Amino acid sequence: MRRLLVIALVLFVVLLPGCRIGRAVVRSTGALLSSPEHVQKVENPVRKDARLAVLWVGHATALVQMDDKFVLTDPIFTSSAGQLSKRLVEPGIEPDKLPPLDAVVVSHMHFDHLSLGSLDMIEDKVKMLLMPRGGTTYLTNFSFPVIELQRWQVWEKNGLRITAVPVDHVGFRYGADDAWMKHAFTGYVFEYHDLKVYFGGDSAYNQRMFVETSQRFPNLDVALLPIGPIEPRSFMREMHMDPREAVQAFIDLDALTMVPIHYGTFVNSTDDPGDALRELEAARKTTNLGTHEIVPVKIGEQRVFLKQGEKAKHTKPEYKPPPPPPPPPTNQPKQEEKKDDIPDDEKLD
Repeated sequence: MRRLLVIALVLFVVLLPGCRIGRAVVRSTGALLSSPEHVQKVENPVRKDARLAVLWVGHATALVQMDDKFVLTDPIFTSSAGQLSKRLVEPGIEPDKLPPLDAVVVSHMHFDHLSLGSLDMIEDKVKMLLMPRGGTTYLTNFSFPVIELQRWQVWEKNGLRITAVPVDHVGFRYGADDAWMKHAFTGYVFEYHDLKVYFGGDSAYNQRMFVETSQRFPNLDVALLPIGPIEPRSFMREMHMDPREAVQAFIDLDALTMVPIHYGTFVNSTDDPGDALRELEAARKTTNLGTHEIVPVKIGEQRVFLKQGEKAKHTKPEYKPPPPPPPPPTNQPKQEEKKDDIPDDEKLD
């Protein structure tokens, strides 16, 4: 009976002419009544041929390999986010197929980023969990160690260095806790050997923050940047970049490669399927990226950005001072050259 009432409500909303929200309700309800899309999952993510590789698991979850180190971002493997938004696409890897994780980072407290059920699934894989300031308030009992990082604070172990970097988002989890959870959100930069990877979590566009991160961390190899949700823009722009803003953030960060994330996994906006990638491609076509690249990765795809034996490719152009200005013109009239007015046949030998 309850299911029939839900379907009736959905049909009513859909019949409203031009109702974008109605289409979002249909998608969300359809996800509740169907199974997530199947993807070809990675069975062995340890790439012996790679120095730097990224496996997009879905949403903001990515497995980053940097030589022999592995970092997992915002893990969510559950079938829904907070029991509210059902998964549209399966995770790109099963939790038990993950390698031992040198670090797991959580960017903020929202249910689609801090998934306690997912942390429970990978508990025996996690060597260290890093969270923003105040994040441990929401944790239950886990066996792995946890550290909170404030802005620009660093955690380092066995050469792997992770720094909390500024983003523009919100730190609450339940809504009412917004009154006191003012700092529980962050981005991260991962460094190992000569490799550097940026993870943006969720963020509105804030040029100052991205430029400052670039200044502190020049030569970023890869930037994992969210490109959604997009609509309704009047609401989303306060917390989320759209694809055009994400491309500008990519330029501000001066990273070599951008991997778009945070789209197409859950219904969390009024965006239509494919909107994010279409707008990203439109932004790419109108932006001069030079040698910088935007590389969309499918859920379940692992892309190698640097092979074994290769050195990091990102080098800033060497600073060359501008040429000196030409000398100022003189006000003296130019002297005419003296002409030899003696005929040749009268010159002395």
